Amino acid sequence: MRRRIRTLVAALSALPLALAVAPSAHAADPTGMTSGFYVDPNSSAKQWVAANPGDGRASAINASLANTPTAHWFGSWSGTIGTATGAYVGAADHADKLPVLVAYNIYNRDTCGGHSGGGAASPSAYATWIAQFAGGIAGRPAVVILEPDSLADYGCLNPTQIRERQGMISGAVAEFSRQAPNTWVYLDAGNPGWVSPATMAQRLHEAGLRQTHGFSLNISNYFTTAQNTAYGNSVNSELAARYGYTKPFVVDTSRNGNGSNNEWCNAAGRRIGTPTQLGGGAEMLLWIKAPGESDGNCGVGTGSTAGQFLPEVAYKMIYGY
Repeated sequence: MRRRIRTLVAALSALPLALAVAPSAHAADPTGMTSGFYVDPNSSAKQWVAANPGDGRASAINASLANTPTAHWFGSWSGTIGTATGAYVGAADHADKLPVLVAYNIYNRDTCGGHSGGGAASPSAYATWIAQFAGGIAGRPAVVILEPDSLADYGCLNPTQIRERQGMISGAVAEFSRQAPNTWVYLDAGNPGWVSPATMAQRLHEAGLRQTHGFSLNISNYFTTAQNTAYGNSVNSELAARYGYTKPFVVDTSRNGNGSNNEWCNAAGRRIGTPTQLGGGAEMLLWIKAPGESDGNCGVGTGSTAGQFLPEVAYKMIYGY
């Protein structure tokens, strides 16, 4: 607790400078309020290892995957959402660790891609859900990745649907600002192979990026960290030129150890990347997509559903074959 008080005081004293450099709704630094990243004790890899101790793949999966801090995804499967996020960040707070949460329940989720379709029943239902999500976190330190793919996945949306989505995202940002002051929120900006930096900068800004801490890259994809860093810097150049500010960004490195083969859905031959850490060319390198969890009924995950843990895929991803 003393560490947190010192960090909060320091952050508050530095507030005018921080706002001048990169406007944000949050003053406190959750990375300084905690002693490292939280390892989910109930991750899919942890559960599989516990249930299959005699499997020849269990030792490698336990050593390379199950104990690496990885984001926990929340959606309609999470039950009462405020209770779920509250329990998760509460456990992390008790351990003095920083949890990474993914909010993945936006209305018309993955409506263009389809493999992870679903989400809230309406924009108003989403507004209620995300308000409860933020309320569950409250004042405890956390990182939230807000709605992966939602700003890159415009290909099949009409202008009214795009405005509707932007409103849901900006409304969510407002809820975190109001209820979760020690949470860093990142809007998702897709990956280097999807949308041009100029277009993504505009989409981020229109969805409320100025009021968040930053943006995220490469979620559930395979582009190298260097490619993502170059893309993130290009997005920031566009933000600076058009809107007068830049933002920090994080990169999902969970499956980018071999780079991309230009396939996104359960691509063969991929490898785990740099484990979760501060720095590394971005503000943070994070395992956001859990290695071994399927992207859907496709590629080396044919016959599976999105999010299903595939031990053979996980095992091969450790070694890159």
